[in-house]
Amino acid sequence: MSTTEFNENDWRRLLETLGEDPSRPGLVETPSRVAKAWQHWTSGYGQEPAEILKVFEDGAEEYNELIMVRNIPVYSHCEHHLAPFFGTATIGYTPNGRIVGLSKLTRLMDCFAKRLQVQERLTIQVANALMEHLQPKSVGVMIRCRHMCMESRGIRTPGEETVTSALLGELQTNLALRTEFLSLARG
Repeated sequence: MSTTEFNENDWRRLLETLGEDPSRPGLVETPSRVAKAWQHWTSGYGQEPAEILKVFEDGAEEYNELIMVRNIPVYSHCEHHLAPFFGTATIGYTPNGRIVGLSKLTRLMDCFAKRLQVQERLTIQVANALMEHLQPKSVGVMIRCRHMCMESRGIRTPGEETVTSALLGELQTNLALRTEFLSLARG
């Protein structure tokens, strides 16, 4: 039995548990579609941050200011309810002689977001991966997300946003740099 076949059977059983008929026309292909969707939504487990963060050394030796990418899309699923949470992230760092391609910051976020998560851990995982693999002077990560586990069940508060941040290296000790990052992150 292949993984996809196993997943399709699981989704078929879930539909039956809900009281649905998986053989009715609207649901016949649903188990296959859901299995493929979850493969995509959890593809981050198969990615390694070190492979994503390839560095460039030309042109960065003299650059010592913040480099930031804002409005990075974040799509993840909470590990408590498997409910989606989504929003945007800002990632910034101060290079220490090496820079990374700007798209790599988005890919790094995606790598960790495509795992079952809590937003707090997602924030620090991205920051720690940058510090470990890029070894910059500072790293800042700010994530703003809406959580469907809060909006559609439980307290049911639509539109609330959870904000988390991780400030490492000189962003912890240099008040001017910290203020600059937070100001730019708020945009």
